[in-house]
Amino acid sequence: ILSDTTHTWFEKAIDRYLASPAYGERMAWNWLDAARYADSNGYQGDRERTMWPWRDWVVESFNNNLPWDTFTTWQLAGDLLPNATHEQKLATGFCRNHMINGEGGRIAEENRVDYVMDMTETMGTVWLGATLTCARCHDHKYDPYTRKEYYQLFDFFNQTPVTGGGGDPQTPPILSTPSLDQSRAIDHAEVIIQRTQSEFYQFKDKHIQEMEAWEPIQLSQINALIKTGKEAEKESLKALQLALKTPDQKRTDKQKKTVMDAFVTSVPELAKARDQWIKAKDRLNKIKRSIPKVMVMEEISKRRQTPMLERGLYNQKRDTVLAAVPASLPPLENFQNPPNRLNLAEWLMRRDHPLTARVTVNRFWQQFFGMGLVKTPEDFGVQGEFPKHLELLDWLSAEFMDSGWDVKKLIKIILSSQTYQRSSVATPKLIEADPENRLYARAPRFRLPSWMIRDQALAAAGLLDPSLGGAPVNGYQPDGVWEDATFGNKKYTQDHGKKLFRRSLYTFWRRIIAPTLLFDTASRQTCNVDAKRTNSPLHALATLNDTTFVEAARGLSIQAMSDELQDHEILERIYLLTLARPPSDQERSIWIQSADRARSYFSSDREAIDAWLSHGESDIPAGLNRMQLATWATVSLGILNMDETLTRE
Repeated sequence: ILSDTTHTWFEKAIDRYLASPAYGERMAWNWLDAARYADSNGYQGDRERTMWPWRDWVVESFNNNLPWDTFTTWQLAGDLLPNATHEQKLATGFCRNHMINGEGGRIAEENRVDYVMDMTETMGTVWLGATLTCARCHDHKYDPYTRKEYYQLFDFFNQTPVTGGGGDPQTPPILSTPSLDQSRAIDHAEVIIQRTQSEFYQFKDKHIQEMEAWEPIQLSQINALIKTGKEAEKESLKALQLALKTPDQKRTDKQKKTVMDAFVTSVPELAKARDQWIKAKDRLNKIKRSIPKVMVMEEISKRRQTPMLERGLYNQKRDTVLAAVPASLPPLENFQNPPNRLNLAEWLMRRDHPLTARVTVNRFWQQFFGMGLVKTPEDFGVQGEFPKHLELLDWLSAEFMDSGWDVKKLIKIILSSQTYQRSSVATPKLIEADPENRLYARAPRFRLPSWMIRDQALAAAGLLDPSLGGAPVNGYQPDGVWEDATFGNKKYTQDHGKKLFRRSLYTFWRRIIAPTLLFDTASRQTCNVDAKRTNSPLHALATLNDTTFVEAARGLSIQAMSDELQDHEILERIYLLTLARPPSDQERSIWIQSADRARSYFSSDREAIDAWLSHGESDIPAGLNRMQLATWATVSLGILNMDETLTRE
């Protein structure tokens, strides 16, 4: 970037960002919060689930710039599209990300109603900016949504075959979603099965003529074995004895199998071929059992009636309703009778729909500026904030729709603006006139989310694993956290190697106890579209003491150190890797003094060097001066905890 002196350098930088595979991972985080994605059910049982292929689909969709109307339609109703593909069905995992209650004594129908309410209200928050939950029990007190309209929206999602029974984290309908490696392994296993099966039948044809002479000999041997054999074996021997005594034409299918199995076992090459065939089938079944199964959407054959529920109680049923949309919004057009989820999705994305584009654009704006043009992204109703820049919100929304719902184009418009490119340096006069920066006279300045702080530290240290997708991983975590939260029912097993350095996006998310390194995140129990701020004082204890950050500080120092470099040169490298700028003279003086203090301490306590460098599993290059490394790891940890490092500005 620095070497590009053309006037289009910033635009090119944006294009590189949008083309990076990491773009989809960054964009996916906010969507996972909204979609209440997690790797377990929640509630007391909190059983593990395998919804992560849907998470990977989200990343891929952002990277491929799937148009927002398609992104929406597939997630709400991909299964209802004509000749729906595997990908379109997989996308509907969005609706099934809700918690699942498997507690004993819980009534199945009560569970099922809760799940449908969650789907309905998530749709309302994400695409309408509507607080639909208020209308479960009564007409909305502020917005034009009646209780009847709530249950009409409820009816769209009330037609799945889910019963609400049990706590199965793979409650049908489910979709097996093998990885590329698993698909290849299945193809290979099936080839081996065909080969071993063919070999078995070739040997069988070769030896089958021997069977007639073998039977009387075998019967004689069995008679002797029954008299002298072990008691545990006698039952199976008697079954074979009875089968052999029975004339061939009168044998049952079970007896025929018993005789054939015994004959195959008696012929070495035939037994070996059979065993190889069985092993091949076992390998295939093992691969298939390991394939993640994603809960998806599907319609039941006989439509379920939807009653209005008194106070939202599952067993207090009142008048029945049919799927429809609120009267205050545009009516449905060209819909099935009765309407289904596909009609709902198409209605949301209509050009004349007043809310969807505004609500979506507002969240993207919030993502880059820390606060939306509407301060209440979850509430575009009367109780929500009136837009400070209504014309801008309308213009961006129109551009978004007219572009064919092109997300990358919308983001490029925002990032290319003078508003985004302004400095965050603020004068006392500006702060007094506009403390919340709602007029955008300066760039916003806010603390990075905790997941980004972790990923940033790993990236600066050269440790971040850039691989995309896959099953969730277990990084560093204090002992006993899962065990305490689950009465000892869930045991935490830490991963090793590269898995420790994967992006936070791929960290296993247990719903009842979120990843311990992350602070002020969405709970992932219900839909959340608010901007979270990591301002807890406790977070400083993590960024100063947690294994991840201590190890990142060491990795950062390893990247910057060299025997030929002076202290000020090493410091400058650390600054460039972390802050993308050299230190000022004042900063240089402060940090060199800090390095001198650390060096003096480690010189007087050599054991402290090994103790300090022992945290984490990443390698330390052989021959590196360990006292120097310990010194600069101390300085690097301080730099990773600077306000400028932890803050977007």
